[in-house]
Amino acid sequence: MLEGQSDVFAAISHPARRRMLDVLAEGDAPVKAIAAHFAMSRPAVSQHLRVLLDAGLVTEARHGRERRYRLAPDRLAPVRDWIAHYERFWDDRFDRLALHLAKKGGPR
Repeated sequence: MLEGQSDVFAAISHPARRRMLDVLAEGDAPVKAIAAHFAMSRPAVSQHLRVLLDAGLVTEARHGRERRYRLAPDRLAPVRDWIAHYERFWDDRFDRLALHLAKKGGPR
């Protein structure tokens, strides 16, 4: 796995950071608005946002005195590709199960 990809997986390994991505999927937001969704200090939220920023999962823009964060969903491609492998795995298993059940006359 490439270094940038491992950064993405490391960044989404924490539940609070995944939730922050969920919040930002709704639209750009300043730290204050993001922090309102969490029972942690604003500095702690900022530290988590820094990890997401360093992994390229969010971008940051200054608007006056505040920083607004925006989701960069294209950087989640390695995660999507990894999950797609397992989707194919399960699709194949379910297809084989359906064939097996059809040969046996289906569920009784």
